Amino acid sequence: MKIVKGIVVKAIAGRDKGGYFVVKDYADNASYAMIADGKRRKLESPKKKNLRHLMFTGTVIDINDITDRKLKVALRKFYDSVDESEV
Repeated sequence: MKIVKGIVVKAIAGRDKGGYFVVKDYADNASYAMIADGKRRKLESPKKKNLRHLMFTGTVIDINDITDRKLKVALRKFYDSVDESEV
C-alpha cells in the first residue's frame, strides 16, 4: 500500500504494539514514518517508526488544522470497532 500523509496505521511491533496512529510525515526514499496518536505522541512531537513495524488500515484522515484532541477522537473509532468485532 502506498503511504500518504494522514493514513491510519496500526503498530505491530515495539512499545506501541497494538496502537493506532496517523502518519504525520514520511520520507520518500527512507523506510520510516513520523506517527502521532494525540495522546502519548502529540502532533508536535511525532515518533519515528520503521515502516516494517506498521500495518496500513487504508483509511485516510485529513490532518490539516487538526488538534490532538480531535485526533484522539478520530482514532478511538478504530479501537471501538476492534472491541466489537472481538466479542
